[in-house]
Amino acid sequence: MVGNILTFRGKSPRVSDSAFVAHTATIIGDVEIGTGSSIWYHCVVRGDMNEIRIGANVNIQDGTIVHVDRRTYGTYIHNNVTIGHLALIHACVLEDGCMVGMRATVMDGAIVGKGALVAAGSLVTPGKRVGAGEVWAGTPARRLREIGDRDQDMLDYIWPSYRDLGAEYVANGYDLRSVEKAPE
Repeated sequence: MVGNILTFRGKSPRVSDSAFVAHTATIIGDVEIGTGSSIWYHCVVRGDMNEIRIGANVNIQDGTIVHVDRRTYGTYIHNNVTIGHLALIHACVLEDGCMVGMRATVMDGAIVGKGALVAAGSLVTPGKRVGAGEVWAGTPARRLREIGDRDQDMLDYIWPSYRDLGAEYVANGYDLRSVEKAPE
């Protein structure tokens, strides 16, 4: 494996050719990253003790940590998901089209439903279920309301813009796999 894409316990990350992985990101072990996804600067995606599955068009923004539970839970991030800067995603499920805001934490066994929004700085405690199309905020996070039109506009705008930005980075040779291949 190259650079910061590391095999562990015989499991190697599988990263789509169209995914962007920043050269300071680290991807370890039993991890799959789908088409059009982007793993930004200083992220750690650590599938060393269980599996991590990241779908298509997911953006995991700078400084985020994605990890698993050793005994029970892997981490499953479905399609078109946005994860803000410095989030902690641990042994949980993020369903299609949801967003986890900056510095938010989603813990073991929690599920963030389709099209839901977890506000910046929130803490989704173990085993909680954020319903589809709901906005949750606070520490611990609680349901505030249903997604509104402005929220939906934001959710619909962010993931495609990051998909396109990641593709631009790949095209310009800024992807970890491109940087590793560049002559010195």
